[in-house]
Amino acid sequence: MREIVLDTETTGFEPEQGDRIVEIGAVELFNHVPTGKTYHQYINPERAMPQEAFEVHGLGDDFLRDKPVFATVAQAFIDFIGDAKLVIHNAAFDMKFLNAELSWIKHPQIPFERAVDTLAIARRKFPGSPASLDALCRRFGIDNSSRTLHGALLDSEILAEVYLELIGGKQPDFGLNVSQTRSDVGADMSEWRPKPRPAPLASRLSDSEKAAHAAFVEKLGDAALWKRL
Repeated sequence: MREIVLDTETTGFEPEQGDRIVEIGAVELFNHVPTGKTYHQYINPERAMPQEAFEVHGLGDDFLRDKPVFATVAQAFIDFIGDAKLVIHNAAFDMKFLNAELSWIKHPQIPFERAVDTLAIARRKFPGSPASLDALCRRFGIDNSSRTLHGALLDSEILAEVYLELIGGKQPDFGLNVSQTRSDVGADMSEWRPKPRPAPLASRLSDSEKAAHAAFVEKLGDAALWKRL
């Protein structure tokens, strides 16, 4: 199962009021294991950066001026996510911006049903507790010390770790290399067999327990099932 953990940075909160995406970061998971494949793109929003937004992510006008506009990177982004589920913290926000940007270039929008909202998962799992990305890092002991400012790719990498904890913790990969092809993984799994135990385990029943069981079976009569075994 392929999933894409995704985050965006923007100029504000409302695309309908002229706010735009300025950064997209994404991390690929396959069967809940990071593959090492990522997508990262800074984007020229074609407008000035409000001070409030700059203080969140540190992406200013001078830095973004020579970056490509969304229209020129949209297809590469769509190709990267493919038809995978999108794992997003507060999915309504990012999906709203992504679909606004896609609609402005006359591109089909992404169905909201494809989004897996980790904020909603955290609120269901820990009702009444803080559910921000930083709060979840503290809960799960995930190092986010490098997160001095919001950054789409860094936040996606951190969110991938949080997501795996939210759904039950990191799963063992049976010693397989994640760079293996999907067919290779399936073949190795089907061929694996447990090794026989070199010596049988010693009985944990005491002599008194064995005697008590024999007496109990004797009382059941000759038709007792235990006497046929």
